[in-house]
Amino acid sequence: MTANEAEQLRLVCVHAHPDDESSKGAATMVKYVREGVDVLVITLTDGSRGSVLNPAMDTPEVVANITEIRAAEMHKAREILGVRQVFMGWVDSGLPEGDPLPPLPEGCFALGDLEEQTAALVEVFRRERPHVVTTYDENGGYPHPDHIRCHEVTMAAFEAAGDPSRFLEAGEPWQPLKLYYNHTFHKDRLVALHTMMTERGIDSPYGEWLENWVDKPEDEGRLTTSVDCAEFFAMRDQALIAHATQVDPTGRWFACPIELQQHAWPTEDFQLARTHVSSELPESDLFAGVR
Repeated sequence: MTANEAEQLRLVCVHAHPDDESSKGAATMVKYVREGVDVLVITLTDGSRGSVLNPAMDTPEVVANITEIRAAEMHKAREILGVRQVFMGWVDSGLPEGDPLPPLPEGCFALGDLEEQTAALVEVFRRERPHVVTTYDENGGYPHPDHIRCHEVTMAAFEAAGDPSRFLEAGEPWQPLKLYYNHTFHKDRLVALHTMMTERGIDSPYGEWLENWVDKPEDEGRLTTSVDCAEFFAMRDQALIAHATQVDPTGRWFACPIELQQHAWPTEDFQLARTHVSSELPESDLFAGVR
C-alpha cells in the first residue's frame, strides 16, 4: 500500500443482493466518490432467486438467465455510481412466501456456515482496509433471510477483522473504525415525502404504508447520522433503474419527483452501530471522528 492509498478514506458497503446498493445509501456513495473516497460495494449473493419485478422484463429468456443478467445489471449500476464492486458468490436464498413459510433451499446463503462466511468477509476487510462499513440492522432492513444473514456476517467480520487471534490465514489484521446501519424508509422521511406530495396535489404512494405503520419503541432515536446528498439523487435513481429486472421504472420507487425529495428530505440516513472513535451525535458525515 502506497502512502497515498494509506491516507485515502475507504468506505465498504455490504449488501445482500445486486440492486440493494442502489436503493440503500447510493447517493451517499456517489457523494463520497466525488470527494475522493475509495468506495467498495460487497455483494454477498448472486441474486439467482430474485423474482423479475419489472413486467416489461418478465420473459422466459430473462428468467432462465437471471443470474447472468443481474450481474450485468450490477456492472451498469456500479459504473453509474463510480464505485468498485465484488461478488462474494453465495447463492441467493430467495424470499419464502406462504403460510406456513416453506423451508429455505439447501445450499443457500442464509443456511450457510456463518463461521466460514465470516472468514471470507474478514479476508476482504483485511485486504481492502476500510475505515467505515455500512450494512443492515438486525432485522435486515426488512425480514429477507439474506438481509438478516448479511447483518450477521458483517457484524461478525467487523468484530473479527482486527483480532490477530482470529482467522490467521485471512491476512494482516485490520480494524474498521465505524459501522453503520442503512435506514432508508423510516417514518419521518415517509411522512415528509407524503405530506409534501399531498400538499402539491400529487398522488402519494405512502399513505396506505403510513396508515399501517406500527411504531416500535426500539426505533426511537435510531437515526444518528444524516448525509446531505440531494444533488446525487438522480444518479441514485439511474443506478436503480439499471437493475431492470428488479425495478419497474413506472413504479412507486419513482412516484415522488426528485426535486420534491431534494426539498422535503435531502439526506440519506444511518445509525451508528459500532465505533472505535469519538464523534458528536447527531453526525452529518460517516467519517466524523475518522478524518
